[in-house]
Amino acid sequence: MHWLLKTEPEEFSWDDQVARGAKGEPWTGVRNFRARSNLKKMKKGERAFFYHTGKEKQVVGIVEVIREAYPDPTDADGVFVAVTVNSVKPLPKPVTLAAVKADPRFKEMALVKYARLSVQPVTDQEWKLICAMGGLKE
Repeated sequence: MHWLLKTEPEEFSWDDQVARGAKGEPWTGVRNFRARSNLKKMKKGERAFFYHTGKEKQVVGIVEVIREAYPDPTDADGVFVAVTVNSVKPLPKPVTLAAVKADPRFKEMALVKYARLSVQPVTDQEWKLICAMGGLKE
């Protein structure tokens, strides 16, 4: 299974993720129940696209889940979960939301259909296509 994780680059960017090194970074602050469900499904070793929201709206890198779901330390009520991810590699050519939306092969992709969802599943086919568009052989 593959995933896509969205972040505001002004708050936590790809460069911030890379700077965390092998210890990775807890993916905290998710407060949507559908996104929480996706976090709970993530397994150690699975990979996710690292997506900058805001002005950029583009996939910029790949991260790997290094710790499965646990209580989100930023949630005082204990309702939400976090996972820890570390950086794997940047995309040589970031893949924009506009490019994804312009390609009919992505019409069923969660990124197109559920634009506001911060943690999304990505199919194997979508993964391969975005990696290729981004200049990676995955």
